Amino acid sequence: MKKLTIGILALQGGVIEHILAMKAAAESLRMNCNIIEVRSKEGLVGLDGLIIPGGESTVLQKLCERENMFDDLKKTPAIFGTCAGAIMLAKKANNKEAGQRTLELMDIEIDRNGYGRQNESFEQEIRTEFGLINAIFIRAPRIKSVAKGVNVLAENNGEIIACEEKVDGRYYLALCFHPELSSSQFHSHFLRNAIGLKS
Repeated sequence: MKKLTIGILALQGGVIEHILAMKAAAESLRMNCNIIEVRSKEGLVGLDGLIIPGGESTVLQKLCERENMFDDLKKTPAIFGTCAGAIMLAKKANNKEAGQRTLELMDIEIDRNGYGRQNESFEQEIRTEFGLINAIFIRAPRIKSVAKGVNVLAENNGEIIACEEKVDGRYYLALCFHPELSSSQFHSHFLRNAIGLKS
């Protein structure tokens, strides 16, 4: 099996948690995977996939622009966005701050802070394509709608909370919650799709 290089955008958010979840996923798949922290434009070169962790979407955008890496993020063949990372992926984001922009890669519409503020964060067991998972929502965005080509992987009370899209030889995975805090199932799914792009 070909070796993958997966980057974790390490500007804010649960970087260590994503690294640990990705290592667990690679081990479970018996996959040779190089996992690196990405903090610069140069760090994006040669990546097979990238995780954009949660955090604050406006701050994340500004940090990426400060490092002159915002536009280069779009060249990564596979991107996994959780919480703020999902907002970054969306073609349409509502309730944005003035001047805020996204990568506009994934054909979804998302509401920033759709599930409320920090004190309205919650945990809930959810049913996904990979079985039951304890999902942790922290200032979570809400996916309002997805285009026809977007595949839904999990819902909660009829609302989409995880979805994926394959378009033009690229792969995108967006989650409203923080899988890195409770499971490596979605990381395994991301790796399988990233290796599929390389095959």
